[in-house]
Amino acid sequence: MASHSPQDLDLLLSKLSGDDGFRQSFLSDPQTALGGLGIRIDAGQIPALRSLPSKEVLAANRHAIKGKLENAAGAIPFFLSGQR
Repeated sequence: MASHSPQDLDLLLSKLSGDDGFRQSFLSDPQTALGGLGIRIDAGQIPALRSLPSKEVLAANRHAIKGKLENAAGAIPFFLSGQR
């Protein structure tokens, strides 16, 4: 996965913590959902089983999650796995 700006990551977290339609799209077709935000990910990095933390958990932990995403290589597949 290419590096993305903090603004890209903040937009992603905003959508995941507040947009039900985006969350549904993200779970069913992460590559397309992310592409709509200008974020590219290799299909091989997307786990077959996906889940997300609740919107409330994402919103409450947005700053910490953003820091992890900014600092960890390959964090999107981890995030897609729903692990927290």
